Amino acid sequence: MKENGTLDALKRGWRASAEGPDAVLLDGFHALKHALRFGGDVRQVITTDKAGLLELAAGLAEDVRASVDALAVEVPEQVMRALVPRTHPTGVAALATRPADEETRGALWRSPRPAPVVLLENPRNLGNIGAVVRLAAGFGITGVVTTGTQDPWHPNVVRAGAGLHFATAVRRVEPDDLPPGPVYALDPDGADIRTMAFPDDAVLAFGSERQGISPELKARATALVAVPMRPQVSSFNLATSVAMGLFHWMSRGNGTPMAA
Repeated sequence: MKENGTLDALKRGWRASAEGPDAVLLDGFHALKHALRFGGDVRQVITTDKAGLLELAAGLAEDVRASVDALAVEVPEQVMRALVPRTHPTGVAALATRPADEETRGALWRSPRPAPVVLLENPRNLGNIGAVVRLAAGFGITGVVTTGTQDPWHPNVVRAGAGLHFATAVRRVEPDDLPPGPVYALDPDGADIRTMAFPDDAVLAFGSERQGISPELKARATALVAVPMRPQVSSFNLATSVAMGLFHWMSRGNGTPMAA
């Protein structure tokens, strides 16, 4: 009875925390690892196999193993299924708190910035947003902002981004309230990307998967930029386009070398 009571209390606490407006679901070990590694405020961790989880941490992320050990609570599989809509193959889930608005805005709006901001205008695919966040973290850029209705902290985005939201600044913004800096918008009618360099304080703008850059954003862009593409090929994937833009920024001597 005592064990059942403890599990009931855990489920109540998890559900109450998960319903909070700033709650972030970390689905799987890699999301948890990155949240801990980059200073995320991780509140609760549940797993169906704590010994296996600690073995995984020892093999892949020894730097966060102690934190995982201190936070993780082992629960039966039926409890995990009741609390997490889709159990990750690694058998772990966690709840964290997203960074405060003033923290992300401060990083994105600071001037001068050491690296660009990626703007996704009205993206539709949650997996694409997550992939872009992962790229942002990997390239060490300032952050990712989105316009439109999709929440860039949606659980599916965090899953696709492997928890790397905590390694960069991520937030949704209004179209008329963009971070400062010259706007370079990727558009088929733009100048060849190989003819220009992106400054560190650039806002690199990418349109929606279906419609591309809006006329409004085109009108305010400092420059339109095109990535050469084989004739009769319709488009590149959004995340692929972002990757090419960020690599171009880094490869032309604008990127800050990252520690090994």
